Amino acid sequence: MSSDPTPLLQASDLTRMVNTTAVVDNVSLSLQRGDILGLLGLNGAGKSTTLKMLAGVLTPDAGQITIAGHSLHDDPIAAKQQIGFLPDQPPVYPDLSVAAYLKLSAQLRRVPSNHLKEQTDAIMERCELTEVAKKRIGKLSKGYQQRVGLAQALIHKPAVALLDEPSNGLDPQQMQSMRNLITDVAEQSCVIFSTHLLSEVTAICNRIAVMHNGKLVHNQRADENLDQLQNLFNELVQKESGSAIT
Repeated sequence: MSSDPTPLLQASDLTRMVNTTAVVDNVSLSLQRGDILGLLGLNGAGKSTTLKMLAGVLTPDAGQITIAGHSLHDDPIAAKQQIGFLPDQPPVYPDLSVAAYLKLSAQLRRVPSNHLKEQTDAIMERCELTEVAKKRIGKLSKGYQQRVGLAQALIHKPAVALLDEPSNGLDPQQMQSMRNLITDVAEQSCVIFSTHLLSEVTAICNRIAVMHNGKLVHNQRADENLDQLQNLFNELVQKESGSAIT
């Protein structure tokens, strides 16, 4: 991790209400360059809603978010330029080729025109998409579409990468490639990714947070007591037995 103590992402007391229910309740997070936070939780825990607020897709009912020194509320354009977001459903255009879509994504992210080809080619190589560059996205497998979604989130070299279930649809080899890519990205950025797999967060994360019923019930460094974390997560699974895990 970088020795620079300045957070790239600072979220304080985030709350999001649906009717009278807090689906995210007083959540605070702080990440520095080099941090990889695994956001672990079951279906309905509030993971996706939290990531959408951090990405500026949803507005919190309370709380503050700062991205690379920019307030997401007061300076949203500058803040969002530093964010890469992969939602739970990849935001791809099925009728475009992979290369055309990623070029468009780079343009929307204001990548300078003289760097468009370089950054498009580079992210396709890093996400192992070069061999399908000319294929229509709608003709690709779910795993490839997920990798295209990951590529669009990272093409502009964001300071903060927010990835909602990035391993969804990937086979074991692709999952390992994804983990390697996230580790590389975190050398210059910070990353949050959501998952329901404890093994996934312990594989590459240096920070682990657990959400349940909209609250952060656990937030620790990955080298701290993993037995305690395993016991907590097992208890949550037992409490929610019969529920789908997402």
